[in-house]
Amino acid sequence: MADVTESELPVRGRLNGSGPVAVIDIGSNSVRLVVYERLSRAPTTLFNEKVLAGLGRGVGKTGRLANESVALALSTLVRFRRICDQSDVKALHVLATAAARDAENGAEFIADAERICGVKVKVLSGKDEARLSAYGIMSGIWHPAGIVGDLGGGSLELVEVEGETVGRGKTLPLGGIRLQEQADGKPAKAQKIADEHLQKIDWLSGGEGKDFYAVGGTWRSLGRLHLFQKGYPLHVMHDYSIALDEAIDFCQMVVRREVDTIDCIEVVSKARRPLLAFGAAVMERTLKRMKPRRVVFSALGVREGLLFDLMTPEARAMDPLVEAARELSLLRSRSPAYAEELIDWTGRLFAATGIDETDEEKRLREASCLLSDIGWRAHPDYRGEQSLNIISNAGFVGVDHAGRAYLALAVYYRHQGLIDDALSPRIRELASSRIKERARILGAALRVASVITASVEGILPLTEVVVDGDSAMLRLSGQLADLDGERLRKRMSQFAKLVGMKGIVLPLP
Repeated sequence: MADVTESELPVRGRLNGSGPVAVIDIGSNSVRLVVYERLSRAPTTLFNEKVLAGLGRGVGKTGRLANESVALALSTLVRFRRICDQSDVKALHVLATAAARDAENGAEFIADAERICGVKVKVLSGKDEARLSAYGIMSGIWHPAGIVGDLGGGSLELVEVEGETVGRGKTLPLGGIRLQEQADGKPAKAQKIADEHLQKIDWLSGGEGKDFYAVGGTWRSLGRLHLFQKGYPLHVMHDYSIALDEAIDFCQMVVRREVDTIDCIEVVSKARRPLLAFGAAVMERTLKRMKPRRVVFSALGVREGLLFDLMTPEARAMDPLVEAARELSLLRSRSPAYAEELIDWTGRLFAATGIDETDEEKRLREASCLLSDIGWRAHPDYRGEQSLNIISNAGFVGVDHAGRAYLALAVYYRHQGLIDDALSPRIRELASSRIKERARILGAALRVASVITASVEGILPLTEVVVDGDSAMLRLSGQLADLDGERLRKRMSQFAKLVGMKGIVLPLP
């Protein structure tokens, strides 16, 4: 082994596929590079870095990109190009938004950026930016319905989204940097400016009762601040939501207060704080105009929207949660094929014992089956806890926080047993009683399957559970009859009790 160089060793922890793909996003406030593992329905980040170059600062008044901002942005691009080269990036996409689009010297800056990056820079129109923002939401939110708001440093894009359909859109000059300058640094004045622009969008009220999807660094900082003030048990920003009235009250508080006096402000980077009140002003006015049922924060935006745009229709139609769970199963399970078999087996088991599932609960069950064995390398006493932590905080998309709780609890119960003594009550706060019950039942079913199979593929399809009256009978035919034993009978009995039945193991010749 000592004679083998690192470059010759197989990379076991990655799914390389077509190789890394990278996106550089040249925005009005930040320049960011994200290197993704590959073009996938469930994009996984290999590298992520941003520099707050402030390209949009002063453009609204002078019409030009400031020399110092240009110098910082271009030096950042030199570094990012080098990182792409050493990461063996196969495809690099470079996007530029409002600042480069609107500035008099924007074309000159773009030419320099293309020389450094070695690829064509796509300068997005407002319409393009709105469309890719909507695609980003489609990529990260399962079956979205509402209006997307993407707040950058120079502009705000608003666009309707329904499933995989992009509706009407509008670009407004309400980006954080531009608005701060227009309002002379006064958040109250920024609210009035926002009102003037928002009242011209007659279709915005059509989002009443739906969701408002908040995209962009300033708005994510607002969401993070609210999350910590609330003492929320899960520090995952994607799909974090706030009810309408609470979101409006929170935004008004941020607008009124001096930023450094706000509770938990330390969770927001110092570089983001100057624009926080202006982002809050725009959000508050947008929410009052639209009247959605809640605000949903998205970690995915234009960059992921670009990747979504590059995919085939077949790839777009895939479930991002199930695909992410499948990828993690391939990387960590003892037998990924066994994890796949669990999906069909638990489906048949639930149907036989009369456990009804919604479409959402079915996809959560499928993902849980795929994730059920990812913690097997841990010490047996900690497999449940480790799996719960991994799943709760994984970079999954296409699942809300209640769904994360289902996945984490089901796999926790599979390893730890059906008791809650060692389980933090905080994770259970995220899920409804129904979700918690379904997770416990699934965990019990997975425990039955594990002692039948020893997590080996090819066994589960040969077994079946039939119901006779109030008894659920696990039938083991032929050589499988040898698997009968006290431990299996105990686990079958535990599962059956949860569905109001008696559990029986029936060995057959």
